[in-house]
Amino acid sequence: MSAGDTAYILLSAALVMLMIPGLAFFYSGMVRAKNVLATALQSFFALAIVSVLWVAVGFTLAFGTDMGGLIGGMEFAWFDGVGQEPNTDFSETIPFLAFAVFQLFFAAITPALITGAFAERMKFWAFAAFTSLWLLLVYAPLAHWVWGGGWLSELGALDFAGGTVVHISAGFAALAAAMIIGKRSGVASTAITPHNLPFTMLGAGLLWFGWFGFNAGSALAADGLAANAFVTTNVAAAAAMLGWAFVDWVRHRRVTALGAVSGIVAGLVAITPAAGFVSPISAIIIGIVAGLVCAYAVGLKARFGYDDTLDVVGIHGVGGIVGALLIGFVAEKAVNPSGGDGFFYGGSLDLLGTQAIAVGAAVVFAFVMSWILLKLIDMTIGLRVTPDQEAMGLDKGYHAEDGYVFADDSEVATNESITRVKAKPSKLNKRK
Repeated sequence: MSAGDTAYILLSAALVMLMIPGLAFFYSGMVRAKNVLATALQSFFALAIVSVLWVAVGFTLAFGTDMGGLIGGMEFAWFDGVGQEPNTDFSETIPFLAFAVFQLFFAAITPALITGAFAERMKFWAFAAFTSLWLLLVYAPLAHWVWGGGWLSELGALDFAGGTVVHISAGFAALAAAMIIGKRSGVASTAITPHNLPFTMLGAGLLWFGWFGFNAGSALAADGLAANAFVTTNVAAAAAMLGWAFVDWVRHRRVTALGAVSGIVAGLVAITPAAGFVSPISAIIIGIVAGLVCAYAVGLKARFGYDDTLDVVGIHGVGGIVGALLIGFVAEKAVNPSGGDGFFYGGSLDLLGTQAIAVGAAVVFAFVMSWILLKLIDMTIGLRVTPDQEAMGLDKGYHAEDGYVFADDSEVATNESITRVKAKPSKLNKRK
């Protein structure tokens, strides 16, 4: 066991955890001021729910002994057997506990991503129920298929850090959610704009920072492959930001802050499945393509009539597909011998075909299962808040809190009293 690798993975796990408050900032800045707390709370609550369920049963469903290529066995329930020694099926140099907690934060951020699709209109307990069920019935099986010895890993599909497991699954679960819960009130007739773009930019910065743990940590060792994933992550994000800015300029003759940070996230999403299989040059290509494609993809919601509040489908769903498929063109065994050579590096189209199967499986499974779960929740406890709560905003109308309080009632009253006293003429003035 390596002390260096262990320290590196624990630090990487902490960086992935930091992405969750980063996501809270990113999302809450884009909603209206009356929903800032409710939106941020969902990210934090997803972390709480998943932290408990992952220990109880989520981890073993994802990484337990393979059962028919579809799901893991129950031997690791309640972290039984997940101890301080390595499990050589996953890593020979770090404690099994370190691997399990690293994977926990991947599992936590994925349902948190989905919340951007139904922001400003879902009941809190409906969100909590959906997050719990989705973790166990969608995320855990997909993680097993790709990383836990399931059928996609046997097929040879490549996903270094979660393009299919995290981003495609979240993107198409988001599509199902947006379609079932319906549009926000007034979205077609009222201009709805982000209330705090500095929050969103801060969140994007935290996501970019934490993503180094997400991708480079997936090497599971402090080695050359981790360094490659670190560099490819950075340059893909940068290239995608430039690509999205170019689209902004072509469309509107200006570069926007929202577009720039959206480009960063699109690049980070697209490089996630490829970070440990491609060179920095190829990562730049992936980033540029992701920036261009995702910038146009976010406009599809207007064309097809679904209200994906914070563009989870266009950025995470489409970005994940871009990255997963481009592996089939630009992957190199010279970067990672356990991967393969893409079509541009002397390989056949077989790898692209395998990647396409993995993408299709993730899209269909995540969408269909999410649709079923959301319908069940809607028929039982209901998905959507009341019209009055939505109009007032979820912070005040549902959680009885205010995101911004500039003066309380007593201060207002005091200020009004002072104003009245100052305005009242004195007796001396009257005599004069």
